[in-house]
Amino acid sequence: MSGFVVAIDGPAASGKSSTARAVAERLGFHHLDSGALYRAVTLVALEERARVGGDSPLPFSALDIERILRRAEDRGLLLVPDGAGFAVYLDGVPAEDRIRAADVTAAVSEVAAIPAVRTWVDLRLRQLVRAGRDVVVDGRDIGTVVFPEAPVKVFLTASPEARALRRLRQRGTEPGAAEVAAEAERLANRDRLDAGRAVAPLRRASDAVEIDTSNLAFAAQVERIVALVAPRLGGRPPG
Repeated sequence: MSGFVVAIDGPAASGKSSTARAVAERLGFHHLDSGALYRAVTLVALEERARVGGDSPLPFSALDIERILRRAEDRGLLLVPDGAGFAVYLDGVPAEDRIRAADVTAAVSEVAAIPAVRTWVDLRLRQLVRAGRDVVVDGRDIGTVVFPEAPVKVFLTASPEARALRRLRQRGTEPGAAEVAAEAERLANRDRLDAGRAVAPLRRASDAVEIDTSNLAFAAQVERIVALVAPRLGGRPPG
């Protein structure tokens, strides 16, 4: 590992991505969104499935995943530095809008659970750091699998109710108690599935600092993480 890595893991809707972006901006690092690569591979897989499956799409597990990954490489799938983060490029052009489409969102969990896909993505994340990039990376297995040697690891969490309220408010409405309770139950079920899955289960690294943001303002949680990182830089400028 050449660059400095801040690994932020946590359950769904815990605010990992927004926190990671803010921390990266404060530190002068790059925000490395591991989910963007999974989405990009999913986009390629959807197109390949449509090509070979026609009107009766095959399950992703029935596809030649190694062929899909080679196809992604042939099409120049990569992350390009863009401001405080990275942008996904495919076929030589930005693909951010395409990887956020509804069909990709619906399929990305299934594709990301395939071991060969996770290995492929992990390798590319590590390559960026070996090139000397200082990054803040968020996900579910960053501190345990992708960058177990990261000098700063954070496990960001919050109660299901707090996460439910935040997620619903992001949709532009002020939810009622029943709606919050239903969403909290969905998130709690998702937590159990993520923690129990065979591939890349959600768990806190033994040396990660856990930050419960249930009653913590966004600015305060960013400050807490920045305070963990600053002493470890030794006064050197970020790369």
